[in-house]
Amino acid sequence: MAVGLGAMPVMHPVKGFALGIASAGIKKAGRRDLVLMRCAEGSTVAGVFTQNAFCAAPVQLCKQRLGQPVRYLVTNTGNANAATGEPGLQAAQQVCQAVADSLQVSVEQVLPFSTGVIGEPLPVDKITAALPAAIADLREDNWNLAGEGIMTTDTLPKGASVQFAHDGETFTVTGISKGAGMIRPNMATMLGYIATDARVAAPVLQALVKQAADLSFNRITIDGDTSTNDSFMLIATGQTGPAIDQAEGELYQKLRDAVCAVAMQLAQAIVRDGEGATKFVTVQVEQGGNVQECLDVAYAVAHSPLVKTALFASDPNWGRIVAAVGYAGVPGLEQEKVNVFLNDVCIVRAGGRAGSYTEEQGAAVMQQEEILIRIQLGRGDHSETIWTSDLSHEYVRINAEYRT
Repeated sequence: MAVGLGAMPVMHPVKGFALGIASAGIKKAGRRDLVLMRCAEGSTVAGVFTQNAFCAAPVQLCKQRLGQPVRYLVTNTGNANAATGEPGLQAAQQVCQAVADSLQVSVEQVLPFSTGVIGEPLPVDKITAALPAAIADLREDNWNLAGEGIMTTDTLPKGASVQFAHDGETFTVTGISKGAGMIRPNMATMLGYIATDARVAAPVLQALVKQAADLSFNRITIDGDTSTNDSFMLIATGQTGPAIDQAEGELYQKLRDAVCAVAMQLAQAIVRDGEGATKFVTVQVEQGGNVQECLDVAYAVAHSPLVKTALFASDPNWGRIVAAVGYAGVPGLEQEKVNVFLNDVCIVRAGGRAGSYTEEQGAAVMQQEEILIRIQLGRGDHSETIWTSDLSHEYVRINAEYRT
């Protein structure tokens, strides 16, 4: 339903980074489901991945190869190649080998990514048969079609792009992501790719990708499920500007802000396009004693099926919110210090229904497509914000019919 999510913005090409799209017919004939990305020689590549113990075969290979020179990233949709054992690892390796043979690079310079149904054998023959078309399609201005090519249950492609100036040069940061269900951050979530033409040392880039994930993809949730295939990659092609060897200085700060801004836009786009979503919900916890208890409270509210179904029904059933706050596990929480707001409407004051609150006020807020739930714990000066969606009939239908 894509709450507040429109067409892709202007996607600025990144010098030294090309994308090619093809149809392998993995799940549906004629659908764009294969994306090949080429990094200029000398690029640095960093990434974070799912912590799910059943991490997919491509994730395992990416972890092994990260830190070595990377030239190509290959992504298929329609099949996750997860929970496929040794045959799955061999299949991912075969896809990488086909890319390497076609483009005359070593197989270690190819990173594989997959998304789709878990537990089914990867159709290697279909993917390798479509590779020539993807190679022939490699272009720096192919971001929009690549955004479509990595979709699964997404209703719209997701992209973001910013540029900034430094010492007379223009730097570009552009990215795409996919995700609509099975979204619960655990270091990273979904598939996401951001590229920049800046020249960044590998250790700095790795620290930056984690920081960006923590501020964006690690602050969203749709349904509380952590995927087996979560991967978020950051590529620096080194085509513009001086080398950034330290996480300091004006150029680094501008790059950091740009990367984090793009990651934030992509993460929020995932929530806006959540499976069956009709509401985009910000949960902001203030006055916490530390960061973790703020996050614990925020996720307790965001994951509560009762809260999420009340949001879908536009029902200001605030008792469900305070119940979730109460079971979040905050040690020594004093309910008489807790305040809760829906947008600017105070619904709970000092642990009980606010004297000024009326049901009509709450209902008016809950009928909006974008809602802020703000919770004050009265314990300190820490605050954290996450983004989530409601839980609708459509979410159940999509996931009930996912394999059909």
